Amino acid sequence: MTPHPVAPVPATLFDDEREQRWRSRFTAVRMSRPSWAEDAPDRTVYVSNVTGTFEIHAWDRATGEHRQVTDRRNGTTSAVLPPDGEQIWWFADTDGDEFGRWVAQPWTAGPGGPTEPAVPGVGDGYPAGLQIGRRRTAIGVSTDEGTTLFVHERDSAGDARVVYRHTEDASVGSLSEDETLLAISHSEHGDSRHPSLRVLDLDSGQTVAELHDGPGRGLDPLEFSPVAGDQRLLVGHERRGRDELLIWNPVTGEVTEILIDLPGELVGGFYPDASALLVAHTHAARTRLHRYDLDSGELTELPTAPGCIGSADVRRDGTVEYSSSSAATPSQIRALHPDGTDDVLVAPPGERPPGSLPVRDVWADGPGGPVHALVTVAPATDGRPAPAVFVLHGGPHAADQDRFDAGRATWVDAGFTVVEVNYRGSTGYGSAWRDAIEGRPGLTELTDVAAVQDALVADGTVDPDRCAVDGWSWGGYLALLAAGTQPQRWAAAVAGVPVADYVAAYADEMEQLRAFDRALFGGSPDELPDLYRETSPLTYVDAVRVPVLVLAGENDPRCPIRQIDNYLDALAARAGRGEPVHYEVSRFDAGHGSLVVSDQLDLIATEIDFVRRALG
Repeated sequence: MTPHPVAPVPATLFDDEREQRWRSRFTAVRMSRPSWAEDAPDRTVYVSNVTGTFEIHAWDRATGEHRQVTDRRNGTTSAVLPPDGEQIWWFADTDGDEFGRWVAQPWTAGPGGPTEPAVPGVGDGYPAGLQIGRRRTAIGVSTDEGTTLFVHERDSAGDARVVYRHTEDASVGSLSEDETLLAISHSEHGDSRHPSLRVLDLDSGQTVAELHDGPGRGLDPLEFSPVAGDQRLLVGHERRGRDELLIWNPVTGEVTEILIDLPGELVGGFYPDASALLVAHTHAARTRLHRYDLDSGELTELPTAPGCIGSADVRRDGTVEYSSSSAATPSQIRALHPDGTDDVLVAPPGERPPGSLPVRDVWADGPGGPVHALVTVAPATDGRPAPAVFVLHGGPHAADQDRFDAGRATWVDAGFTVVEVNYRGSTGYGSAWRDAIEGRPGLTELTDVAAVQDALVADGTVDPDRCAVDGWSWGGYLALLAAGTQPQRWAAAVAGVPVADYVAAYADEMEQLRAFDRALFGGSPDELPDLYRETSPLTYVDAVRVPVLVLAGENDPRCPIRQIDNYLDALAARAGRGEPVHYEVSRFDAGHGSLVVSDQLDLIATEIDFVRRALG
């Protein structure tokens, strides 16, 4: 293997009070919103970094006890409670490779406690959905051969039975309250980005109903009604070019679209008595909560605390528990009670992390329409704008929002204006915006990034000679692609766990992502070799003119290490031709990112130090 220059990890970033401030944002104890057991709601699980690694923890609300559940070298983030709360199920992979199985351990057990396969007869694979009922469990597994969905009778010692198998991507969606019906999403039509729905009768094994909205219109089985005997399924759809809601009764065939006159996109879930929906409304990078009454059609915005909602759910008494933050204010976990009072539900031990600066909204004219960006402006230096880092989100079907982010805050502390661009391909701006990258991914997004950069240069927010591009996952792919296709725009490029050689990435990545790529590109590399080459950073490696930092996870199943090595080898080969370019690499022993706080500190410090050196 070709040796590559290793990026140094700086001992410190600052020589003043900022050093403690930025580190404390990462080391401060954080926790996710706790989820509870349906029939034992005092038993809850959450993810926390209290030990220095993100692991599963349990909270018994009846006694107030908090305790650690898992203790693994590279952390654990996926856990579910069965309705009775007698066990904790968590997903066991190896060092972040995402390939493994669900295991169960007693509620009372701590780290290292006894575990057993949660569902007998189900082999290892990538997770493809899980629904745990009182008497049945539905579980999905994805492998290189495709997707298999199983159902297990929980009081049986026998193995789970296969209820669905296909070479295309599929997943478990929702289990009806009486556990006779299972809603699944599938892409038998060849487009995993716009799945169809099927409802199976688990007693007879027959298909009850199908729902397919046609090309380019996906469906998402959100949840069955929580009321016994009510077989209505809440479904996410995009019939009018944005994410909206409908209720489908697969037994009768009745479909009722929920018409909510709000801009932006909607997702939701049932209240416990199925009389209303809890609706999360996202518009212009902010998410707020509403209650939609199913009888009257009345929509009421809930008086939650200021900020952008992260997640939310409704307890049996009608209390809405949610997380909320903003770019300036760290996250809190709060409860909005039926009487209208709103307070902190639970707070991690220790001091809260320091806050940061707010973002401002920028809309730039792009080739596909207005491009929305969030900008955190650092103070000007030497009479000119502060250096800027364009931090591009992953996904690509995701979006930057007005939420607290320790990484963003650290860049700002380091004196950088941070620009986050919700380029075409992002969610929250309608189906056409999300799907505009089909057939030309990567290059399309970068034209939107360029439009935002031009607008910020024109209004004096950023200095065109001191702009770096940075991103992780899909954002890392865009950063490498930008270094090769827009070399005149950037002074440095930082790519965390990127796609670097798209053809090799396709060959090595998990099957779920191969299906995604076929849907995004319109086929495989064998079918569309020219398109994959055109959109691969490796194609443009000889055009790179700026320093490049690559950060890579050794066990990454999404952006595997071999294709990153191919790109690094190509950079190294330029020196042998007398065309050297400065580059560095930082490898870490994990998957698609690290759950270990010390790793996170090292990685962000390495990024900032590299860009500082590149900009002089």
